[in-house]
Amino acid sequence: MSTAVLKTEVRLFRREPGAIFWILLFPTLLLVILGSIPSFRDHQADLGGLRTIDVYVPVAVLLGMIVGGLQAMPQTLTGYRERGILRRMATTPVRPSALLSAQMAVYGGAALVSALLALAVGRLGFGVRLPQQPLGYVLALLLAVLAALALGSVVAALSRTTKIAGAIGSAVFFPSMFCAGVWAPVQSMPHLLARIVGCTPFGAAAQALNQAAAGHWPGWSHLGVLVVWILLLTGAASRWFRWE
Repeated sequence: MSTAVLKTEVRLFRREPGAIFWILLFPTLLLVILGSIPSFRDHQADLGGLRTIDVYVPVAVLLGMIVGGLQAMPQTLTGYRERGILRRMATTPVRPSALLSAQMAVYGGAALVSALLALAVGRLGFGVRLPQQPLGYVLALLLAVLAALALGSVVAALSRTTKIAGAIGSAVFFPSMFCAGVWAPVQSMPHLLARIVGCTPFGAAAQALNQAAAGHWPGWSHLGVLVVWILLLTGAASRWFRWE
């Protein structure tokens, strides 16, 4: 990856207030809104004694990477291809792959910053315990980021224009939010639905993060689902992505 390309992409990202808000700030803002509801700070028997705000911290952690991976990055990459930037880069010493790597680094880094912000606000603002299995939590988090970026690369690969990228990204975005537990935490889902959701990348990530937060090593089945999705999506993106 070219350092100059990465610095340029970071500067361009900083000039996008919409991306900064939706990736970095919106997940934590949602957490603050939910935490301000008194009943969400009460322990719930159907959540295994946890509070609603406790189970929404992993959801907020996943939300930033879903927004960045499925909404922001595909439209940026498709816009570069649509305007011929990738084609022109192919004639310079800086290969187009350097730009793709820089994009993944920028949005992956933004997703991790968003996750740390959500964890910090959850702890300081609402007394949510920090992950009791930090190594397992970090592993699940990194795999989830890679899965989001790989899925976003597939969206970019299938999209000829930014409008199409937006449409495909939105079509994948809302089911991904459901699987992550935005509308109903995975812990409150019926057993069969939770098992089905656990076969999706963000459903598996949500369950792995929940296990690590509770002090258990994430289930190898959930980590395995993430690895399989990363490999499949990366292979599909590599096969279908076009620089022109």
